[in-house]
Amino acid sequence: MTLSTQHGLASPLIGGTPQGPASLQKLKIAIVHYWFVNRRGGERVVETMARMFPQADLFSPVVDPGKLHPVLRERSIKTSFLQGVPGGRRWHRHMLPFYPLALEQFDLSDYDLVLSSESGPAKGVLTNSRTCHVCYCHSPMRYLWDFYQRYKKGRSLGVLSRPVFLLASHYLRMWDAASAQRVDHFVANSRTVAGRIRKHYRREAEVIHPPVDVGAGYLASRIEDYYLLAGQLVDYKRADIAIEACNRLGRPLRIVGEGEQYRALRRLAGPSITFCGPLSDHELGEQYAHCRALIFPGEEDFGIVPVEAMSFGRPVIAYARGGATETVRGFSPQDSTAAATCSGMFFQEQTADSLRDAMLAFESVQSQFSPFWIRQNVERFDESYFIAGFGEFLADKMREFQAGGQSR
Repeated sequence: MTLSTQHGLASPLIGGTPQGPASLQKLKIAIVHYWFVNRRGGERVVETMARMFPQADLFSPVVDPGKLHPVLRERSIKTSFLQGVPGGRRWHRHMLPFYPLALEQFDLSDYDLVLSSESGPAKGVLTNSRTCHVCYCHSPMRYLWDFYQRYKKGRSLGVLSRPVFLLASHYLRMWDAASAQRVDHFVANSRTVAGRIRKHYRREAEVIHPPVDVGAGYLASRIEDYYLLAGQLVDYKRADIAIEACNRLGRPLRIVGEGEQYRALRRLAGPSITFCGPLSDHELGEQYAHCRALIFPGEEDFGIVPVEAMSFGRPVIAYARGGATETVRGFSPQDSTAAATCSGMFFQEQTADSLRDAMLAFESVQSQFSPFWIRQNVERFDESYFIAGFGEFLADKMREFQAGGQSR
């Protein structure tokens, strides 16, 4: 992979036929991602975009080459001056006040189509009147908007960084809202995120769910006696309430992932809790396949992890907020819906007590869930649907744009 702060080398074609619309393959395309310092849902979306458009150039303020998937490792990624800041990869979030300047230095004047992947600041790039800018929004920055009050009180901010964050976030919110007007079209990864875009940016967004490798899932012949929690161990994921609930019930819980809350969570964990650390996709798949159910206690924008677990036919016990309400069909003893046509169960309050009650309710009807039905119900989130839907959307908007219908 080539990293450049000014001029990236030409990107080689990835083997295979381009998957994006034929009408877009001759366009000059740029893909801008907020940062490549780990591999989560946002990075997986960019990987699919890169496969759709092998000719696209990639841009990102900060990149950790060691965290890139092979599909991106061979591509040229143009970085910003923040790439050279000592400790920049580790402390990338603390450099947020500098991101507007870094993004605005990228020269995108020669591109026909710019695709920004937004969760941190990415949509703030400057494009000219001849360039169509489409933003695929995983969420407006959570720590500036919906989760601001929770984040400013969280343990991730220190005595010195807290006042800096409070001051900088005020100005970053104004820049974030203003930069939303630079985008020609928004795409949201869920109805939840479309609602946030409407609230914070006063813009409408098309909902196209992110790509999930549903085909990698399978139905295991053996289910083991453990619950599973997977993802980054950060504050808003609320792994703490899963640990507390399983401590009280004495239920085995396996936790896959790493993050800033790791040490604090280890201190909370009782003897039935196992920390597996970060796993490969194949190893995580094995954990999905054999678990009793996935526990998903955070409020997510979309939540790829529950869809991955359901692709293995496993039920999900999820907090009844955010993207999980769009992907999980929850069983309730109060309604007439049979568990055989449901894919999980919701708990209504983000507390260990509420989760514990949901787990006990799940266990009372666990045998009624149909792994075959659960897997079949998430096939609509397969990568092929994203490629078709996102490709068609881009082709339509480019036709409008080139015909002079750039107005929103």
